[in-house]
Amino acid sequence: MTRRRLGRVIWKEFIQMRRDRPTLALMLGIPVIQLLVFGYAVRMDVRDLPMAVFDQSRTRMSRELVQKLEATDNFVAAGVARSYAEAVRMIDRGEARAAVVIPEDYARRLKRGLPATAQMLVDASDPNTSQNAIAAAQLVGQAENITLLVARAGTPARPDHPPFEMRVRPLYNPALKSAIFIVPGIIGVILSITMLIITSISIVREREFGTLEQLIVTPVTRGELMLGKILPYALVGYVQVTAVLLLGRFIFGMPVVGSLALVYAVTFLFIVANLGLGLFISTLVRTQSQAMQASYFFVLPNILLSGFMFPREGMPLLAREIGLAFPLTYFLQILRGILLKGATLRDVLPQTGMLLLLAALFFGFSVTRFRKQLE
Repeated sequence: MTRRRLGRVIWKEFIQMRRDRPTLALMLGIPVIQLLVFGYAVRMDVRDLPMAVFDQSRTRMSRELVQKLEATDNFVAAGVARSYAEAVRMIDRGEARAAVVIPEDYARRLKRGLPATAQMLVDASDPNTSQNAIAAAQLVGQAENITLLVARAGTPARPDHPPFEMRVRPLYNPALKSAIFIVPGIIGVILSITMLIITSISIVREREFGTLEQLIVTPVTRGELMLGKILPYALVGYVQVTAVLLLGRFIFGMPVVGSLALVYAVTFLFIVANLGLGLFISTLVRTQSQAMQASYFFVLPNILLSGFMFPREGMPLLAREIGLAFPLTYFLQILRGILLKGATLRDVLPQTGMLLLLAALFFGFSVTRFRKQLE
C-alpha cells in the first residue's frame, strides 16, 4: 500500500460522489431534515389528553372538578358522554384517552359533609401516557381532599373515609405492562420496514440487472407488473404478522380481545399502502443505493411520528399533522384497538378509511409513474 495510490482511490470516490448528485443530496439532506423534525417533534411529556366527561351531577361543584382536571394541562375535555357505556366506547374508538365519571349525588354528599367519590377511566394500553394521566388524576384528588379538610376544619372527622376520593381505573392494561403495548406496534413497524425497503429497490434492480428489457417486450401491462410484484410480498407480510402474533401471545402474554379476521383484513390495506409507497420510490430513483437512502428517509419519520415510540399527544401540532400522512399511524391505532380493546370495524372505521385512501393513492401513484420502457 502506497500513500499515492490510496490518495488517488479516495479522490476518485469524491469525484464519484460529486457526479452522483441525488445520492449526495440524500446523504447531506436526510440528517439535517430528520434532526430538525425529530428534535422539534419528539417529546416525552404528554399534555392535553382528550377526556370524555360523564357528569351525572350537573352542578357547579362537578363542573369545578372537571376544570381542575383540565387545569393540570394533562386533560382537555373532548366530549360529553350520556352514559357510562358511551364513555367507555369513546375510549375504545380513540376519541378520548380518559373519561371522568361524576356520580349523581356528588354535590349533595359534599354539601352534607359526607365522603364523595369520582372515577377516572384511563386508557392504559399505552403505559407511558397512562402513567401521566393517572398521576394527574390522583394529584387532583389529593388537592381536593386538602381543600375540603381545610373547609371542614372544626367539624367531626371521619378517619376511615376521606372527604373526597378519585378512583382511577386503568383500562385494557391494568398492570401497565410495556410489552402489551409494544407487540402490536412491532407488527406495524416490521411490515413497514420490510415492505417499504424491499419493494423500493425492485424496479431499480430490474433496471440495473437488465431484466427490465425483457419485461418490455412482453404484453404485461403496468398494473399487472405492479400487482405481480406486490402480491408475493403481501404473502410474506402475512407470515410475519402471524409469527409476531403467536410470539406475542404465548411469550409476552399479549391479550387478543378482538377479531383476528378483522386484523388480517386491515393488514392487507396496510401492506398494499407500504408496497405502493416502496414502488413509488423505486420509480423516482436511479440506483439501489438511492432507493435505500430514500426509504430510510420515510422509515424513521414513519416510526417516530406514528406513535410507536413516542405518544402523539405530546407532539406539536405540525408533527401530528405530518404523522397523519403515514399509514403506520392509522394501522397502530387499529391494531391496538382490536387486539387490546376488542374494537369492532365500526370503532376503527375512520382509521380504516384513511388506510384505504393511502393504499389507493400510493399504489395509484406508483402505477402512474412507472413507464414500461427504458429511460
